[in-house]
Amino acid sequence: QLVESGGGSVQTGGSLRLSCAASTYPARYLGWFRQAPGKEREGVAAIYTSSDTPYYADSVKGRFTISRDSAKNTLYLQMNNLNPEDTAMYYCAAKWSIGGRWQDSNMWNYWGQGTQVTVS
Repeated sequence: QLVESGGGSVQTGGSLRLSCAASTYPARYLGWFRQAPGKEREGVAAIYTSSDTPYYADSVKGRFTISRDSAKNTLYLQMNNLNPEDTAMYYCAAKWSIGGRWQDSNMWNYWGQGTQVTVS
């Protein structure tokens, strides 16, 4: 089960930190995706749990940081310098397999319910 929290409304340039309680069988990857109205779901960031290697979409590099606390089974997404283009529903996800592009949402196995982020 994946449960997100931490979304909300913020002004341009502001920050938010999303959390995901990941009480599931250990996954090879944990990640964050987002989906804006009328747009496809896109990968934002992912972390390879064996080495904590992070991966980022180009659009968020330098602004977002993905991390996890394995002892708490919690995944985080620190989002800084937010802009209106970041407005979307953000989803936490878990992926069991190693293969495939991490940005491909079809490769992910479990999803949370999402938390809304609105930047104005």
